Amino acid sequence: MAVVIESSVWEPSPALYIFIFFACLFSILFFPYASGSSNSTSAAKAAPSLFDHGVSPTASSFRFQRNFLLLYSLASVMEGLWSVFGEVELAYYGLSKEKMVLYLCVGLAASISIGSFLGVLSDLIGPKKVCFFFCFLHLLVGLLKRIVPHSSLWVASICLSITSSVFSFGFETWMVVQHEEQGHRQDMLSETFWLMSFFESACLIGSQVFSNWLIGNNAERSMASHSTAAIFLALISLVCLTKGWKEIPHKVALKEYRASFRAYIVGDKRVWLLAWAQACLHFSVAVFWILWAPTIVADGREVHLGLIYPCFLGSRMLGSTVFPWLISGLSSLRTDDCLVYAFIVLGLVMSITAYDYQEVGMLVTLFCIFHAGLGVVLPSLARLRTMYVPNALRGGMISLSHAPANAAILLFLVQVSVSF
Repeated sequence: MAVVIESSVWEPSPALYIFIFFACLFSILFFPYASGSSNSTSAAKAAPSLFDHGVSPTASSFRFQRNFLLLYSLASVMEGLWSVFGEVELAYYGLSKEKMVLYLCVGLAASISIGSFLGVLSDLIGPKKVCFFFCFLHLLVGLLKRIVPHSSLWVASICLSITSSVFSFGFETWMVVQHEEQGHRQDMLSETFWLMSFFESACLIGSQVFSNWLIGNNAERSMASHSTAAIFLALISLVCLTKGWKEIPHKVALKEYRASFRAYIVGDKRVWLLAWAQACLHFSVAVFWILWAPTIVADGREVHLGLIYPCFLGSRMLGSTVFPWLISGLSSLRTDDCLVYAFIVLGLVMSITAYDYQEVGMLVTLFCIFHAGLGVVLPSLARLRTMYVPNALRGGMISLSHAPANAAILLFLVQVSVSF
């Protein structure tokens, strides 16, 4: 008599997607009324909103914000497209676990040796040129994968790691510099920061859907389709950058830059603390994306990871929409206090996960809370950078703060490879 073994498949409830969607919608639509009720009537009338239309004194500010978010969304889709497709590509070419870890280590080494100093280069020659470099690298990777798909794996690892480094500081630095040069209202920066986090998460979800659609059932066709899509997006981004805002030419002498960096970054304890917070967050997020799937499937049950991934990013979108409620809504918390509370929540969530094994549903809930906290932390850090870091040093401060985190991640991966 045959023994039938029933397999248990875990999937998130559809109600979770519905809750996240309507929670984000409610938070965005009702925030202007909540903030207006806590201020005077005149201030409420002057409160900016992304969805305002018509001619007004701040019409140029809204146009600037929308154009930047469009460009930032294109960059987010390019980043998400390769992050989803990269795993499929490595599996398609039959790379072993050791080779995959080596693939990641090579990319991290490039981020440490090259990406860490691109922020300084951005401050010296202008962030727009570095954003051009970001799009050019994506275009180069797409062309290489169309011409020599298998041989370009290691080059792609280096180039995409560098683009990830540029993405972490380049577009934000460029936006802040342009915002100041064009004389837009300073209170719109905080709004742009949380919208950047919101649109980035939404684009990462969209890139996952787009990648799955491109992959289909024909693996060989999907390889060419992804490369073509990446080339197309890179070309559109280059056109948008070319026809975008003109950057005021400026060249800063390296000696002058070093003196300013030593005075405003190295000599300021608040900036040291901010850099340490950025490094810790960067390390924790990277380790999370490495370990979350093995942690969830540890009990042997079948889990549809592709259905859980959007829950995390949707939670981050929700956290981003909560950020304006905390700093300028009914609560009006100081950014420093908001960041402290968010880090405490993130630490508690990860401590619960690390302390003992939990049921899959509990793990997914904790991970969703973690990403909701990220949605609050990321715009908070960006706002503190605006408060404490001069715009002329912003790119270098961000990229150099990620260097120790990348080194720690590389050490972590080396230890993982030794255990294989």
